[in-house]
Amino acid sequence: MHWSLIVYCGVITFLTRFSMIFLLKKDIFNNKTKKILSYVPAAIFPAIIFPPIFLDNSGSLDLENNPKIWAAVIAIFVGYFSKNIIATIFAGLISYWFLIFVI
Repeated sequence: MHWSLIVYCGVITFLTRFSMIFLLKKDIFNNKTKKILSYVPAAIFPAIIFPPIFLDNSGSLDLENNPKIWAAVIAIFVGYFSKNIIATIFAGLISYWFLIFVI
């Protein structure tokens, strides 16, 4: 029962997202709309990333002794200077693991 529900939800989610890609032609949007839509990933990214960094498991703001904040700062610096996504991800992960397991 549970697996069939998971598969069903996955198929429905895939079809709703794929239908927008498949049915909408690229020629429908004018240049202004394309430019505005190009900013959508940059606008959504902070909403996905910042709550896990700044909130603890209970949902309250955790700014004291939070290794995720320091790892995010290190990752931001590495990303800014290297301009490499993989290096940024690895720098954030390694610094986070170092902070929680070594220090």
